[in-house]
Amino acid sequence: MIKRHFFLVAAAVLLALMVVAAVFKVITSDDKSSQAPGAGARHGGQQVSEAVVAVRPFSDQIRVLGVARGQRSVNVTSSTTELITRVLFADGQLVSAGAPLVELQAREEDAAIIEARANVNQAQREYDRYKALADRGVAPQVMLEQAETALETARASLEAAQARRGDRVIRAPFAGRVGLTTVTPGTLINPGAVIATLDDTSTIRVDFPLPERYLNLLRPGAPITATADAYGDAPFQGRIALIDTRVNEATRAATARAEFPNPGGRIRPGMLLRVVVQQGQRQTPAAPESAVQYEGAGAFVYRIAPGQNGSTAQRVEVETGAVENGFVEILSGVEPGERIVGSGLNRIQPGAPVSVVGAQRKSGAAQ
Repeated sequence: MIKRHFFLVAAAVLLALMVVAAVFKVITSDDKSSQAPGAGARHGGQQVSEAVVAVRPFSDQIRVLGVARGQRSVNVTSSTTELITRVLFADGQLVSAGAPLVELQAREEDAAIIEARANVNQAQREYDRYKALADRGVAPQVMLEQAETALETARASLEAAQARRGDRVIRAPFAGRVGLTTVTPGTLINPGAVIATLDDTSTIRVDFPLPERYLNLLRPGAPITATADAYGDAPFQGRIALIDTRVNEATRAATARAEFPNPGGRIRPGMLLRVVVQQGQRQTPAAPESAVQYEGAGAFVYRIAPGQNGSTAQRVEVETGAVENGFVEILSGVEPGERIVGSGLNRIQPGAPVSVVGAQRKSGAAQ
């Protein structure tokens, strides 16, 4: 019985000693942490990364959308209802100005030319006969003049018949590339029906709206850049050719026309182009995008400021401008050289202590 009580007392004493040792260890660890450098700043502080506001270049740009057009484009049509007898081009063919494209049935016109030529020949013989008689003094001069008039009338009738025959051949109004067509010999074509499309794509034109506030900044000849989805970020270089003389009263923008050289025909009419007009560069303070938080119509950053127990986060409203290459233009609110919180903004309370554990890339010149 005595042994049993002894073991119970010994176990209780051992347990008490273990508890005392654990408490002592916790106390001593707290003392060490309180004496460590920077412990006051870390105690209860949110760990954040630091960024520095600095000046960097921003580009003044006008970004708009435009649709590509050929320098000259036309739908080839017929002015009459007639059968097509010959197709003189292939789909996608490059043709020169005046090249015949299709020939329409022209039996009546051919017959009219034969008749007109016969009349010319007859009038020529009459003229020659009366001229010979008039030269010998046999025929009066008035008869020769009547024969000459008849000959000129016959020649005019022949030219008119040949012109009507020429209207039965539809020609390319300018040099360009013919598109796809569905017409074949024997197709009955109606007035206004499209026989083929013809585009001069050696130069591409793009019309786009230009806000009136930029009218005093841009002039014809200014360089311009465009990209198309079909070619990714590959730029096409061009120039502003013309700015319309009128401003749209509803949109407060004038139509500007840009021209892009198009060797190889990479840009096709109808393609959507993203047009960028460069307006030079300016140097302004900037902060990384991750350091700026937006709330409604405003924006703010957290300035890292010294406090009694270390660094604190101060919420500062800022006015932002352009966003470019991962940086936000800061127009007002903070100055170059100020330290701001670079990340972890959602968990920060204004005035709360913070602990800087790392630095983001500076928001100065592009790296």
